Amino acid sequence: MKFRFDHNNINVFNLEKSLKFYKEALGLIEVKRHVPAGGEFILVYLGDGTTQHSLELTWLRDRTETYNLGENEFHVAFKVDDFEAAYQHHKRMGCICYENKEMGIYFINDPDNYWVEIIP
Repeated sequence: MKFRFDHNNINVFNLEKSLKFYKEALGLIEVKRHVPAGGEFILVYLGDGTTQHSLELTWLRDRTETYNLGENEFHVAFKVDDFEAAYQHHKRMGCICYENKEMGIYFINDPDNYWVEIIP
């Protein structure tokens, strides 16, 4: 038996805002969408166009308040081929929330305040 990564999931409060952020910040594109007949939720899977791994965004129709992320001690990480260009892009977007220059990494936060690690 062999297991392999398939996707990670996060719940988002404003689906359109999140889709725009992930496209602009990381170049992720929608690869699959599931909307049940009742419309009580929407699942959107985003891909990087290179790997098979995807980020699943879950939107719940009846959700009335943003998510409490607790201490937010979890994150998704992305490698980038041009770290300096990515850093400048995210700086212009105003979404860098934490930098660790000693380790050579930084984090951006999405509209729901999830942290995304950027590594060279």
